[in-house]
Amino acid sequence: MSPVLAGVLQLLALIAALALAYRPLGDYMARVYSSEKHYKPEKWIYKAIGANPSAEMRWPAYLRGVLAFSAVSVLFLYALQRAQGVLPGSLGFQAIDPDQAFNTAASFVANTNWQSYSGEQAMGHVVQTGGLAVQNFVSAAVGMAVAVALVRGFARSRTGELGNFWADLVRGTVRILLPIAVIGAIVLVACGVIQNFAGIHEVGQFLGGSQQWNGGAVASQEVIKELGTNGGGYFNANSAHPFENPTPFSNLFEIFLILVIPFALTRTFGRMVGSLRQGYAILATMATIWIGFTALMMWTEFAHHGPAFDVAGGAMEGKETRFGVGASAIFSVATTLTSTGAVNSFHSSYTGLGGGIQLLGMQLGEIAPGGVGSGLYGMLVMAIIAVFIAGLMVGRTPEYLGKKIGTREIKFAACYILVTPALALGFTAAAMALPTPPHSMLNSGAHGFSEVLYAYTSGANNNGSAFGGLNADTQWFNSTIGIAMLLGRFLPMVFVLALAGSLAGQKPVPETAGTLRTDKPLYTGLLVGTILIVTGLTYFPALALGPLAEGLAS
Repeated sequence: MSPVLAGVLQLLALIAALALAYRPLGDYMARVYSSEKHYKPEKWIYKAIGANPSAEMRWPAYLRGVLAFSAVSVLFLYALQRAQGVLPGSLGFQAIDPDQAFNTAASFVANTNWQSYSGEQAMGHVVQTGGLAVQNFVSAAVGMAVAVALVRGFARSRTGELGNFWADLVRGTVRILLPIAVIGAIVLVACGVIQNFAGIHEVGQFLGGSQQWNGGAVASQEVIKELGTNGGGYFNANSAHPFENPTPFSNLFEIFLILVIPFALTRTFGRMVGSLRQGYAILATMATIWIGFTALMMWTEFAHHGPAFDVAGGAMEGKETRFGVGASAIFSVATTLTSTGAVNSFHSSYTGLGGGIQLLGMQLGEIAPGGVGSGLYGMLVMAIIAVFIAGLMVGRTPEYLGKKIGTREIKFAACYILVTPALALGFTAAAMALPTPPHSMLNSGAHGFSEVLYAYTSGANNNGSAFGGLNADTQWFNSTIGIAMLLGRFLPMVFVLALAGSLAGQKPVPETAGTLRTDKPLYTGLLVGTILIVTGLTYFPALALGPLAEGLAS
């Protein structure tokens, strides 16, 4: 079987699996977030934290809950890393340096999981399982809670109440993420992913000598890092490591985990607003961009010229032979179009245009399908922008789902889409103006610039994947990328929740003959165009200096 055909068949199998899971998972999540019943274990959690899960919250109170919980999480994870040297199961590793501990705490709480360290050489069992893995669950649940709050803003009227953050957080963790993660971990163990608390031991090498490896609860952390679109990895090689991703089947299963909740949330959205067709329109937009980017990535990597590429069946540098070009390309697009950051190949080794596709996928705002929760609320913000543009074209006050999009709403939406570009481009410019990057960059010229741009784009968009070739374990990069991750995560949430509160307080507008139908293919096309144009105008100059220049020169 040719490598191209194998890649296409894997893509078709993935689409079929996502289609099978779409309806039951989407409906189940809608029931979870609409239920008024509290299970006994959930009641114990509410009692422990002193929360009243039945009390409705307006958007400022909801936001305070998000920020307070996240701030405590950052402090806890920072303290855990700084105390690692005296913790049991530390495997002899010492406390993490202050700047790296801050960077890692900010990274995992912000659902970014950017790692400027080698996991197997720095983190003991307690930090990995009691710190990092726990944040994989709750940071994903926070994103889902904010998305559901925005959906309630569309579904409710004449009230500023958006639900209860603590109830949404606990339900998302206990009823959605935990059950799927348990099943997924069993599947990964069956595939050969390790799951133990072994210490450091010697492993023989084929060419003689030995290498030190430590065990860990890898399968349980691997499944939630993908399912919660977190990223990162137990080992430095990430999902290219055979202990994390041993077989082609485990690779395809991990891609499925990355995509299944973000895609299914469009069904949840349709259920909660009372119109499945609206959910299908958002799904069609996400799927169009995702399939288009995957096809482009496979083309750039399979069609690269040269005798070495012809013999290998494509651009195989930096890719695992057990996965090949097709599976690596699918994984790469899935991880950069979501806020995952897991990688099964070396992104810096992709072709120039392939690296540009990875960058652009993050720069779109990771909304196709995006991160768990963040993809849905990011896409709904872009839907509001598209409706506003359509209203300007016909001279009519824009409406979306029976809500008028006025000055207040469009200001919140505009602020949302400006935050991450300002962070990514601003920090990239500052870094390139300082003498620090040349000492950290493995490459010079356009590729070196792409390394720095990728790092800050990954941090500000809460992706967490690395282009490679950049030594980011410096005080400058640890501090600035940490700040970019926190601001890139929580500033947009401020505008999303403020927008949700504004929408929830409105009186529904009756649909008329002049109302733009947002459940039709015409609107889907308008939304895709709006996303690409807004992103292109924002990032094209930077892309022209990096991956486009490199791709055109090769």
